[in-house]
Amino acid sequence: MGQRVLRNRRTLYERDSELAAVDEALAELTGLGTDGAAPGDRPLGALLAFAGRAGIGKTTLLAEVRRRAAAQGCTVLSARGGDQEQRVAFHVARQLLQPRLAGAPEAELRASLGSWYDIVGPALGLCAPTEGAPPDQQGLRDGLDWVLTHLAVRQAPVVLVLDDAHWADPESLGWLAAFAPRAEQLPLLVVVAYRPDELPEHADAFRGLPGRAGGRPHGLEPLSADAVAGLVRESLGDHADDTFCHECWAVTAGNPFEAVELTAKVHDRGLDPTEAGAPLLRDLAAAVKGSGLIARLERLGPSAVRFAWACAVLGTEIRPALAAAVAGLGHEEAADAADALRGVRVLTGAETLEFVHPLIATAVYRAIPPATRVALHGQAAWCVTDDGQGATAAARHLLETHPEGDTWVVRQLRAAAGETLRAGAPDTARGYLARALREPPPAKERAAVLYELGSASLLTEPATTVNHLRAALQEPIAEPALRHHIVYRLSQVLAHSDRLAEASEALAREIRVTGDARVRLRMLSEQFMWDAFRADEPDHPSRSRRLARLAERLRGRDLTERYVIGLRTWDAIQRGEPAGVALDHAERALAGGLGWAEADRGFEVPVLVALAFMYADRPDRTEELFAAGIADYERQGWRGAHLSFAYTLLGYVRYRRGRLAEAEDLARSGLRLAERVGPGTPAHWYAVGILIQTLLARGRTGEATRLAEDHAFREPFPAAVVFPDAQTVYGELLLARGLTKDAAAELSAAGRRLEPRGIRNPSWCPWQLHLARAEAHGAPDRARTTALEAVTHARRFGAPSAIGQALRTAAEVSSGEARLAYLRESVAYLDRSPAAYELACALVALGTESRDADHLRRGLATAQQCGADGLADTARTELAATERAPL
Repeated sequence: MGQRVLRNRRTLYERDSELAAVDEALAELTGLGTDGAAPGDRPLGALLAFAGRAGIGKTTLLAEVRRRAAAQGCTVLSARGGDQEQRVAFHVARQLLQPRLAGAPEAELRASLGSWYDIVGPALGLCAPTEGAPPDQQGLRDGLDWVLTHLAVRQAPVVLVLDDAHWADPESLGWLAAFAPRAEQLPLLVVVAYRPDELPEHADAFRGLPGRAGGRPHGLEPLSADAVAGLVRESLGDHADDTFCHECWAVTAGNPFEAVELTAKVHDRGLDPTEAGAPLLRDLAAAVKGSGLIARLERLGPSAVRFAWACAVLGTEIRPALAAAVAGLGHEEAADAADALRGVRVLTGAETLEFVHPLIATAVYRAIPPATRVALHGQAAWCVTDDGQGATAAARHLLETHPEGDTWVVRQLRAAAGETLRAGAPDTARGYLARALREPPPAKERAAVLYELGSASLLTEPATTVNHLRAALQEPIAEPALRHHIVYRLSQVLAHSDRLAEASEALAREIRVTGDARVRLRMLSEQFMWDAFRADEPDHPSRSRRLARLAERLRGRDLTERYVIGLRTWDAIQRGEPAGVALDHAERALAGGLGWAEADRGFEVPVLVALAFMYADRPDRTEELFAAGIADYERQGWRGAHLSFAYTLLGYVRYRRGRLAEAEDLARSGLRLAERVGPGTPAHWYAVGILIQTLLARGRTGEATRLAEDHAFREPFPAAVVFPDAQTVYGELLLARGLTKDAAAELSAAGRRLEPRGIRNPSWCPWQLHLARAEAHGAPDRARTTALEAVTHARRFGAPSAIGQALRTAAEVSSGEARLAYLRESVAYLDRSPAAYELACALVALGTESRDADHLRRGLATAQQCGADGLADTARTELAATERAPL
């Protein structure tokens, strides 16, 4: 049996295989194999997990890991979950990262963290949260990923040790569980220990280890009788006989913590470790845990008990003065109590106290009478506030108190929720506000608390948010501004939940009773926006006329006016008004500034204005606006749905420019982000639709079909308007698969939905173009009528790409000289447009129809530049046939 010696000279028994795994991982991390030779080109990181029940030796094992890592020159980051700190957001993340970052001057810290400073700084306690919208949870995780990756590279090799992971706060644990599999790509060894039956579901990554690390965590087993005998003799002397040692093993069931504590009790009692003393061991073992431990504690006197209770309530990293204040003890009395508790191995430490083992802390905490425990948490809340630790430190204690209608409690919980929400932990903030609501708050504050609670639930529980906000509107509200904010937020969450009609009606009700003209204009602008996205809007033409009249009167003096003008821009695009009209409104909307991350505003209008330039054949301007918008999102830490939309729609811009490989990469990036937001969301529909269109243009119909099947891209289509229009894309996919009847049915349905709304611009939605192709097989005359109607709409809009695409479709459903004439005119228009893929299609069609090798060669070259592999193959085949044909 091998032996491993710790710094305290206690032998670590029967952990040879676990420590061998640690040694191997450290050797690979530091660039030295177990024989001292370099194992590869670069150090290799890993994830090691150790699982076992309480007292099995996880903490002792991790202490040895830290010692060995430090001895080999590694940077060690260490943290420990705490039973009392589970509801303190980012508690573990702060333990890991704050010591490496705190203390530096702000300028140096800003330089080190760069654009992540305002995003991760509040979460790590390095700076106060900024005003405005908080980062989304994915953005914050990305920021923490960057910080840890940067540390791992800059201070390599790095060993990150997390003990009691089952007690880590959800924000930290969720982040680490998602990050841990990436350790293999970094000079970073992640070592975690946890109780398997207490590990939350969101940390399942620790249960199955990635790659070369193996398939499961290392399970720690109880010690054998021989190991316990060795431990007993090491503590009590070699004269401990076999019977005594075997009884120690029997009464502790091989639990290392209980065995160590038992030997300490034997030593303190002066018990002879022989067969004669063995019958006394069972009673001594009972004193190590549970009621026996509490009885031993009570023998120290009421002051020691009270001090231990205070420490159990405070959790980890306990300052003696603070514990004394919570316990209500004087300085000398508290010092004596701490000495007594150290003497019986309950507490350890001097300037900072902690329990010798989490089992002891749990036993002490659970032994506090319920009423006393509640009172101590209340006292702790006051004490940490007086100590200058702030509302967030007090809030976790206030969660454990009983509601009493105390306005101070409500005030502290609201302040803590605000800080926590702006730091990027909405779930924790929601818990604080829900408790504040139960206090309850004064009647005049109830609406505000409900509004804050709804705002904290916005991204994670939209249905709950709606309920809270509607309840807030039923309360007496003295401040009109608060009521208006509630209505804005309610309409936003309804709209983002695909309940656009309800969002519009919520605004309409408030518009009817609002006396402030500027507020009414803001609400009108929001209503116009949600109605624009409603697929079931009952009277689109009427709304369009009202919007046009209103926009003409406005000069863009503030953000609300510019939003209205921006909506007028989009309406002109959809209806197919002359492109110059739409662009004139777009420039008016942009003249005073139209940021993508404005506080309390949606991002929809700035995006729509930017896309207007794309449809009007000015994609460079669109990309310029998208670059600025994405920078806004990233500065704000919005890396969920917002960034998904940005990447996806930027991919759509590249698709329309004929840069298909870039379009595919961006659409896939957008889809990955959308999948983290959730299936069935608008972001998901956008990403899948654009990726399908791009794959079809690249000639990969089978892959597009599998993508649609994997993501349920079919009926029922979303209630919100998305672009490209989902039903039209689905019809295009059916057409590409040769299912012309099914395609015609879907595209006709799309037309019946869009035509009554006045949406006739084939540049925005080419349903008529695809329908004409589908009809050509069975109803050629109707196909020509449909195509020529689309040509008329395209000529009215005036963008060369729209006209050229419509003319190519007209050629495809025509024959003879008309076909050639349409193709020549299509090429002429597309030559003046940025639509390279459409130009390639027209050139290949014209070359094929006229048997002109020059057109085919140019079409082939253009298709290759676009990445349209299927079209390039067609061009090669036609070119070969043309060159073989006799003159």
